[in-house]
This record gives sequence, structure tokens and C-alpha cells, in this order.
Amino acid sequence: MTEQAELTEKLRVLIAEDQTLIREGLVTLLAQQNDDFEIVGGAADGEQAIELARRYRPDVILMDLQMPRIDGIVATRRILREFPNINIVVLTTFETDDLIFEAISAGAKAYLLKDARIDEIAATVRAVRNGQSALSPTVAARILDEFKRLRPRGTPASPPVRDTLTERENAILNLIIVGKSNRDIGRQLHLAEGTVKNYVSTILDKCGVRNRTELAIKTIN
Repeated sequence: MTEQAELTEKLRVLIAEDQTLIREGLVTLLAQQNDDFEIVGGAADGEQAIELARRYRPDVILMDLQMPRIDGIVATRRILREFPNINIVVLTTFETDDLIFEAISAGAKAYLLKDARIDEIAATVRAVRNGQSALSPTVAARILDEFKRLRPRGTPASPPVRDTLTERENAILNLIIVGKSNRDIGRQLHLAEGTVKNYVSTILDKCGVRNRTELAIKTIN
């Protein structure tokens, strides 16, 4: 295998964080996690994050929310408008319901606090790159509560979406929307993790969505 081929197989990560110490620390710590990460750049604000996303087309962006010039939520929307295949993980010190809801609505695949362990951050980066929406059960529940609050009273929870699914697929869907991983779903339903993964792919296809976050939103919206 050539050196160029090895580079293209790496998981390309862009870090958007206005605090230099945190940004450089993440670069160092992620590089130490495994040799599958390639840190393609570091952005000090949202505008620079957009510019670097265009230049490097990373697989995953670790995105702070509170940054100069353009904040992380606006940057997320603008990046995903141009590059919908980029996966964005919010990494912030703030855990208010409004910010969580805005970030996920903007298209972020995961929401982590900056006090998360580096192995948790690395695992989340890998998860979203593999098509999973890595939301903790707590965050997932808060997002669902917010959508339910915003839905007009008496509006049904999209029965046509569920009507296209089998009984088993609906059981898996119920666990997806509360933030369960494939492994957790397999344990609860006594299925192999690979079998659950196949079910999840089928559910996403039937519902016409790309990931678990979009699935949860479509199911209850």
C-alpha cells in the first residue's frame, strides 16, 4: 500500500475552537489516541471553520459553539449546506436545552461537553464517521421532549412513518430515539450487533433519512 493510500484511509478531523490551549490540546491528544486520525487543521472562529472545511473537506469537525465572528451553530448550518456529508460534533462547555436543540437542528450528529474524556471524544468521532448519531440517552431524551413541546397539541406523531416498518423495526426505532447504541439494542432485544446494524440501515432507507438524529426528528415531528 502506498503512503498516499494510507493517508486517504485516515479519519480526517478539523477542530474549530477559539481557545488556543484547548484547540492545540485536542490536536495533541487525538493524535495520541490512535494512528487512524489525521488532524487537517484548527480554526479559531466560525468563519475560519467554514474556510477550512472548504479547503480540506474533513470527515468530522469538532465544533465549539461560542466563537468570534460566526458562532458554531451558524457555521454548522453553512458548512452542511455546502457539504452535507461532513459530520459535525459539537464540543462545548454549555449544556442548556436551547443550545442542544439548536445544534442538533442545525445538523450536528453529536453533542459533547468539554469535560468529556479524550477517549469518549475519539469514540464519538469514529461513531459519527461510521454513520451513527452519537447522542447520549440524556441528550436524546431532551431533544425529543423539546420537539414534543413544539408540536401543536393533538398532532399525531407521524404514524405513516411507523406504518412502513415491521413490528421488529418499530421496536428498534423506539430504542434508537432514546439514544441506545446498536450494542445496547442487541442486548435488549437479544439480537446480534450486526443484525441490529442491518435493521437500522433498513429503517433509515424506509424513512428516507441519513442518520439517527434525522430519524428521531422525523418520527416525532
